[in-house]
Amino acid sequence: MAAPVYIQIHDEIHEAIEAGRWVPGDKIPAERELAEQFGVSRMTLRQAVMMLVDEGILERRVGSGTYVAERKVQEQLNGVTSFTEMMAAAGKVATSRTISFHIGKASNSEQEQLQLGDDDQVLRMERVRYGNDEPIAFEVASIPASLVDGLARESLANSLYRTLSEQRGLRIGHAQQTVTAAAVTERVAEYLAIKRSDPVLVMRQLTFDTAGKPFEYVRTQYVGSRFEFFLEK
Repeated sequence: MAAPVYIQIHDEIHEAIEAGRWVPGDKIPAERELAEQFGVSRMTLRQAVMMLVDEGILERRVGSGTYVAERKVQEQLNGVTSFTEMMAAAGKVATSRTISFHIGKASNSEQEQLQLGDDDQVLRMERVRYGNDEPIAFEVASIPASLVDGLARESLANSLYRTLSEQRGLRIGHAQQTVTAAAVTERVAEYLAIKRSDPVLVMRQLTFDTAGKPFEYVRTQYVGSRFEFFLEK
């Protein structure tokens, strides 16, 4: 089964960057021009571009355009903690709202991060995460479809780690995390109940089981005024 058109466009742009046709700091063509080039609507093109922005491959500069992202200085964060555990530690009750829940062909970024083949599929799940009913984060999680086959949507959306542990015997190991600052998109701003000009912290996390196999690739946008990261060295 062919991947959705926006995933195909995502992959083509990503491959162009990997091949060096666009390098960090380069401004990519405007959405209208790219939409005409790919023969799609601007809405479809925007989906592909925003997926690349979420992954840190592209970055949007207000009033300027979209650029190939520069490589960022990385700071290690220790430990793997679920959102529910983080909220509990802050004395808040965690809840989630599922925006989309779809199984489809993995993008080349998802293939690379999750060590999947060309024909493998992923569960791609978008959720708004709340603490005491206040929106804290917008999350896009990708999990190998083979790992969640037969599991209930409600269980996966409400508590992914617990469900995988109890139903699949998965033991969570370590995670690789990167954090960057970004301007929020109009779509995500609406879900997070913030202004278009408000900053967000974007975390990309790849989570591994105790055998060293990646099982979750997450891109999360945290409201800058409602969340902070704590590092202990």
